[in-house]
Amino acid sequence: MRITNQREIILEELRRLRTHPTADELYEVVKRRLPRISIATVYRNLERMSEAGIIHKLENGGRQKRFDGDNRPHSHVFCIRCGRISDVRTVEGASARDLILDSKGFQIIEGGLQFEGVCPSCQDNEKLEAN
Repeated sequence: MRITNQREIILEELRRLRTHPTADELYEVVKRRLPRISIATVYRNLERMSEAGIIHKLENGGRQKRFDGDNRPHSHVFCIRCGRISDVRTVEGASARDLILDSKGFQIIEGGLQFEGVCPSCQDNEKLEAN
Protein backbone atom coordinates (compact mmCIF):
# COMPACT_ATOMS: atom_id res chain seq x y z
CA MET A 1 0.00 0.00 0.00
CA ARG A 2 1.32 3.40 -0.96
CA ILE A 3 1.32 5.91 1.89
CA THR A 4 -0.01 9.16 0.46
CA ASN A 5 0.22 12.49 2.26
CA GLN A 6 -3.44 12.14 3.32
CA ARG A 7 -2.89 8.62 4.66
CA GLU A 8 0.23 9.72 6.49
CA ILE A 9 -1.65 12.53 8.26
CA ILE A 10 -4.63 10.29 9.06
CA LEU A 11 -2.25 7.70 10.51
CA GLU A 12 -0.29 10.29 12.50
CA GLU A 13 -3.46 11.69 14.05
CA LEU A 14 -4.85 8.22 14.78
CA ARG A 15 -1.63 7.21 16.52
CA ARG A 16 -1.57 10.46 18.49
CA LEU A 17 -5.09 9.86 19.81
CA ARG A 18 -5.36 7.18 22.48
CA THR A 19 -9.17 7.20 22.52
CA HIS A 20 -9.76 4.66 19.73
CA PRO A 21 -11.76 7.22 17.72
CA THR A 22 -14.58 6.63 15.28
CA ALA A 23 -13.99 7.72 11.69
CA ASP A 24 -16.16 10.79 12.37
CA GLU A 25 -14.12 11.75 15.44
CA LEU A 26 -10.86 11.30 13.56
CA TYR A 27 -12.20 13.32 10.63
CA GLU A 28 -12.79 16.30 12.94
CA VAL A 29 -9.13 16.18 14.00
CA VAL A 30 -7.68 15.52 10.54
CA LYS A 31 -9.61 18.35 8.86
CA ARG A 32 -7.73 20.85 11.04
CA ARG A 33 -4.60 19.86 9.13
CA LEU A 34 -6.31 19.07 5.83
CA PRO A 35 -9.30 21.43 5.60
CA ARG A 36 -10.36 20.14 2.16
CA ILE A 37 -10.43 16.44 3.09
CA SER A 38 -13.82 14.73 2.95
CA ILE A 39 -15.31 12.35 5.47
CA ALA A 40 -15.51 9.72 2.69
CA THR A 41 -11.74 9.99 2.17
CA VAL A 42 -11.11 9.40 5.87
CA TYR A 43 -13.48 6.38 5.92
CA ARG A 44 -11.94 4.91 2.75
CA ASN A 45 -8.36 5.33 4.00
CA LEU A 46 -9.14 3.85 7.41
CA GLU A 47 -10.69 0.80 5.74
CA ARG A 48 -7.71 0.38 3.41
CA MET A 49 -5.16 0.75 6.21
CA SER A 50 -7.15 -1.74 8.29
CA GLU A 51 -7.21 -4.25 5.43
CA ALA A 52 -3.45 -3.78 4.97
CA GLY A 53 -2.85 -4.47 8.69
CA ILE A 54 -1.42 -1.00 9.38
CA ILE A 55 -4.17 -0.21 11.90
CA HIS A 56 -6.87 -2.15 13.73
CA LYS A 57 -10.59 -1.77 13.20
CA LEU A 58 -12.54 -2.41 16.40
CA GLU A 59 -16.11 -3.60 16.10
CA ASN A 60 -18.25 -4.16 19.15
CA GLY A 61 -21.74 -5.50 18.61
CA GLY A 62 -23.59 -2.90 16.58
CA ARG A 63 -21.71 0.12 17.88
CA GLN A 64 -19.87 2.45 15.55
CA LYS A 65 -16.51 1.09 14.38
CA ARG A 66 -13.49 2.51 16.12
CA PHE A 67 -9.88 2.49 15.04
CA ASP A 68 -6.57 1.83 16.78
CA GLY A 69 -3.20 2.90 15.39
CA ASP A 70 -1.23 0.87 17.94
CA ASN A 71 -0.07 -2.33 16.23
CA ARG A 72 1.74 -3.78 19.23
CA PRO A 73 0.10 -6.96 20.58
CA HIS A 74 -2.67 -6.00 22.98
CA SER A 75 -6.36 -6.49 23.68
CA HIS A 76 -9.17 -4.08 24.49
CA VAL A 77 -11.76 -3.54 27.17
CA PHE A 78 -15.09 -1.93 26.22
CA CYS A 79 -17.27 -0.07 28.71
CA ILE A 80 -20.81 -1.41 28.37
CA ARG A 81 -22.24 1.92 29.59
CA CYS A 82 -20.48 4.70 27.66
CA GLY A 83 -18.63 2.73 24.96
CA ARG A 84 -15.16 3.89 26.06
CA ILE A 85 -12.36 1.59 24.91
CA SER A 86 -9.06 1.09 26.71
CA ASP A 87 -6.00 -0.95 25.84
CA VAL A 88 -5.18 -4.07 27.83
CA ARG A 89 -1.60 -5.23 27.50
CA THR A 90 -1.07 -8.95 27.18
CA VAL A 91 1.65 -10.96 28.84
CA GLU A 92 4.98 -10.14 27.21
CA GLY A 93 5.75 -12.58 24.45
CA ALA A 94 2.30 -14.20 24.55
CA SER A 95 -0.09 -13.63 21.68
CA ALA A 96 -3.71 -14.67 21.49
CA ARG A 97 -2.47 -17.61 19.42
CA ASP A 98 -0.32 -18.71 22.38
CA LEU A 99 -3.34 -18.57 24.69
CA ILE A 100 -5.46 -20.99 22.66
CA LEU A 101 -4.98 -24.48 24.02
CA ASP A 102 -7.30 -26.33 21.64
CA SER A 103 -7.83 -24.67 18.26
CA LYS A 104 -10.17 -27.47 17.04
CA GLY A 105 -8.02 -27.96 13.95
CA PHE A 106 -8.11 -24.30 12.90
CA GLN A 107 -4.92 -22.68 11.68
CA ILE A 108 -4.96 -19.51 13.77
CA ILE A 109 -3.87 -16.50 11.71
CA GLU A 110 -4.80 -13.65 14.01
CA GLY A 111 -6.70 -13.22 17.20
CA GLY A 112 -7.16 -11.22 20.32
CA LEU A 113 -9.08 -11.00 23.49
CA GLN A 114 -11.91 -8.59 24.00
CA PHE A 115 -13.27 -7.66 27.40
CA GLU A 116 -16.38 -5.80 28.46
CA GLY A 117 -16.87 -3.98 31.73
CA VAL A 118 -17.79 -0.65 33.33
CA CYS A 119 -15.16 2.12 33.17
CA PRO A 120 -14.14 4.13 36.26
CA SER A 121 -16.11 7.23 35.14
CA CYS A 122 -19.33 5.27 34.74
CA GLN A 123 -18.75 3.54 38.10
CA ASP A 124 -18.38 6.96 39.75
CA ASN A 125 -21.56 8.19 38.04
CA GLU A 126 -23.46 5.13 39.24
CA LYS A 127 -22.28 5.78 42.82
CA LEU A 128 -23.44 9.40 42.59
CA GLU A 129 -26.83 8.36 41.21
CA ALA A 130 -27.24 5.79 43.99
CA ASN A 131 -26.76 8.44 46.70
